Amino acid sequence: MTRTRIFLATAAALAAVAGLTITLIPHGTHHMPTTAPHPLAAPSPASPASPVIPALDLSGIRWVTTGGYSVPVSAGAGPRDTASGLASGFTDDPLGALVGIVNIAVRTAWEFGPQVFQPTIQDQVTGPYEPQMLSSDLDSYDSSASELPDIQAYARIVAYQWVGYTPADATVDLVAAGPGEDGSTVYAATQIEAQWLNGDWRVVAPPGGDWGNSSVQVDSVNGYLTFPGQEG
Repeated sequence: MTRTRIFLATAAALAAVAGLTITLIPHGTHHMPTTAPHPLAAPSPASPASPVIPALDLSGIRWVTTGGYSVPVSAGAGPRDTASGLASGFTDDPLGALVGIVNIAVRTAWEFGPQVFQPTIQDQVTGPYEPQMLSSDLDSYDSSASELPDIQAYARIVAYQWVGYTPADATVDLVAAGPGEDGSTVYAATQIEAQWLNGDWRVVAPPGGDWGNSSVQVDSVNGYLTFPGQEG
């Protein structure tokens, strides 16, 4: 497996995005995301409130490594509970939504093992494609667990862009960066939606349960907001 293919498989083709760092992990077939000249299409808001584009102060977040992935944490926004490698307990505000989306989406990756991805998907993922995501993860883990790549060296989440936020529904594009075969940096953006359900954020499973279906290859982070400590 080439470095570029490992990146695309872990970063977007999230992921994005799963972890989302990043990385965003595609489920099922591992394919290159479609290159798109325009931003990802905005979803229909699940909340009757009008979505806004929040302005965030990210100076209080820090990045920690879990399972080979770098994820953001915030003393105020969460996660409050990280027992057993899971992450839950995020605030119902824009920062809590952003931090929650990254932490939850990343942990849907089969590379974390069923002790992490299974409860994450069952308890923190919603939508009609959630069963397909879990089934795909279980199949991928069973067939590939003996040859896991060293993902940490390949991809990380570097930037984001809000599609829209309400206290009940949040959608964001997360950008992952990784090395190309020629030494250049390649980028992929994964659009992830989350809903506020039962007192916490729940990520909406992408079409087909595959993050690659919500990802596109992008040329750079121009037009996106970069995460502090994750520029590149």
